[in-house]
Amino acid sequence: MTTSRLYKKTLLAVAVSSLTFASQQAAAAGFQLNSQSATGLGRAFAGDAVIADNASVMSRNAAAMTLFDSHQFSGGVNYIKTSIDVKDVNYSPIPGVLPTQNLGSTNNSSGTPVPNIYYIHKVNDRLALGAGIYSNFGTNNEFDSNFGAGTGGAIDSDGDGIPDTPYPDASVFGGTTKIASVNYTLNAAYRLNDQWSIGGGIDIVSGSGELKRDFYANQVNAVDIDVSGTGIGFNLGTVYELDENNRFGFAYHYSPEIEAGGTLKLGGVDTGEKLKLPLPSMAEFSGYHKISDTKFAVHYSLQWIGWSVFDKVETTGGTTIKDYEWKDGYHVAIGGTYYLNDAWTLRAGYMHDTAAQDKLTSISVPDSNRNWFSAGVGYNFNKHHVVDFGFTYLMGEDVNVQETQVPGITQLTATTKANAILAGIQYSYSF
Repeated sequence: MTTSRLYKKTLLAVAVSSLTFASQQAAAAGFQLNSQSATGLGRAFAGDAVIADNASVMSRNAAAMTLFDSHQFSGGVNYIKTSIDVKDVNYSPIPGVLPTQNLGSTNNSSGTPVPNIYYIHKVNDRLALGAGIYSNFGTNNEFDSNFGAGTGGAIDSDGDGIPDTPYPDASVFGGTTKIASVNYTLNAAYRLNDQWSIGGGIDIVSGSGELKRDFYANQVNAVDIDVSGTGIGFNLGTVYELDENNRFGFAYHYSPEIEAGGTLKLGGVDTGEKLKLPLPSMAEFSGYHKISDTKFAVHYSLQWIGWSVFDKVETTGGTTIKDYEWKDGYHVAIGGTYYLNDAWTLRAGYMHDTAAQDKLTSISVPDSNRNWFSAGVGYNFNKHHVVDFGFTYLMGEDVNVQETQVPGITQLTATTKANAILAGIQYSYSF
């Protein structure tokens, strides 16, 4: 094989492998955005499919819209500040042939606002209609432009004494990965009787992603992706009210497969195809129980996330880029609410959620099990006006990463840990 052919083959393999990582990120890569409201944020979203303290409940369970006696408006923003540590990075351009290099450690931080807005219209005592805009998935991880620079290598492939077959820098594992999704939902809910309500609606999911990878840092562009697309999903839910202090909710959200089109270049060549991005569906069970003759309520949620739908990455042309073995995930949350008086409400909660990745790991997709520690407060400054504040510290776990971009070469090992701080504010109005 000539030097030119080997170089091109290696470059293409890097491009295809990096494209796979882009798809992981577009499928949230195990980083689900539980950020539909500041109210829910303050209790780690425990009980959010049934509590219904403002219109944001439609993002979790449309059936809960019947729990209101009047029209409802709610809008706010959550700010997510992430910190990703990539520690003890070791890179081998060709394991056993070229020497392993220790790149030390790096930290990637980013801040992202996630807004939301909802409206519920009470048609009558039994029927309610609602519309909302929020986000379920998103991530942002950008390595410094100098990460991995000068760490590649070359060998003498033709025996003339001159190193002439290049291998990529460690920069092919870093680069830029940005994903954003927006969920537009239209819902309806109907009260069957004093205890049962049902609801559902259409979800229009718009997603966009940007991925850039260099073969050599700042020199040869291996992957340049900037794609976007839209898919249609749906949601169904129910609420059962045992009495005025105890109720349960269950909801299912079907997420669509998005065909994302735009710029999709591998090794500088535009493929002309779209990327098929399957998103995970979700099911959630919640309970709420206010203790009689007290000001205290407990609430909880168990959510399943169908990450196993992401078993492979393929294009619309039917080309399978790579097979995957993702696993379904879940989160369990428990919280408490204390109704201090007519003006003030105090909240707290804890959540544990599990990673989607199983055997495959990556420094550009720093996924792990996570623990949420949350607190919040609500202030009712007028009979119809409420402002809620929420705060969460999200703590990830250390993950030992070993990944390759080109089979048999370019091996990288590291330890990753991703933490985040989330803070939000929500305004709600009933009329």
